[in-house]
Amino acid sequence: MYLPSQFEQPDIEVMHELIRNRPLATLVTLGSNGINANHIPLHLSPTPEPFGVLRGHIARANPLWHDLASDVETLAIFHGPDAYISPLWYATKQEAGKVVPTWNYAVVHAYGFLRVVDDAAWVRAQLEALTQQNEAAFPEPWAVSDAPEDFTEKLLEAVVGIEMVITRLTGKWKVSQNQPPQNRRSVIQGLNGSGQGEAVAMAALINAGVKNVG
Repeated sequence: MYLPSQFEQPDIEVMHELIRNRPLATLVTLGSNGINANHIPLHLSPTPEPFGVLRGHIARANPLWHDLASDVETLAIFHGPDAYISPLWYATKQEAGKVVPTWNYAVVHAYGFLRVVDDAAWVRAQLEALTQQNEAAFPEPWAVSDAPEDFTEKLLEAVVGIEMVITRLTGKWKVSQNQPPQNRRSVIQGLNGSGQGEAVAMAALINAGVKNVG
């Protein structure tokens, strides 16, 4: 990933927060027919330190689990908020007109070696952890144990687990750090004024003044 220093996000906890909030990963692997990409929700555990481990499950019918180059790194990509930035929003537009559109985004790349776990008890625990995380905000959270046991057992037979200890994390927060303060303020106003969810989320990232190297 092209990563100018001003957009680098070095804070592991900030990257972990994005992963927890946006758990649907693009999982890039190498198989016998070349590069594959699957879209899989992954649950993050912060240990082992420093980067943690990602766990998930896939359909047994998915060839990923038996067609995997185990000696090649896997890449899990997590996408945060993103938004188009109009040059109309830049306060400096009136001064010289030297402004162009761009796209703001936050993204985390997690690398490691993917391991297949074909064990029903392990998969059940992973399903429970993932479900608990995503049901926590509901007033009456659903639990795996709420489903009939025989129904759950049949579903467990149809999936296999995957696990990746993260060996390195890369975060890119392109949130208008390269713009002067007046443009950052006017971009926040423009994004909030659009009323779109992703745009408002991006405005919050810019407003938070995420600390970057550079």
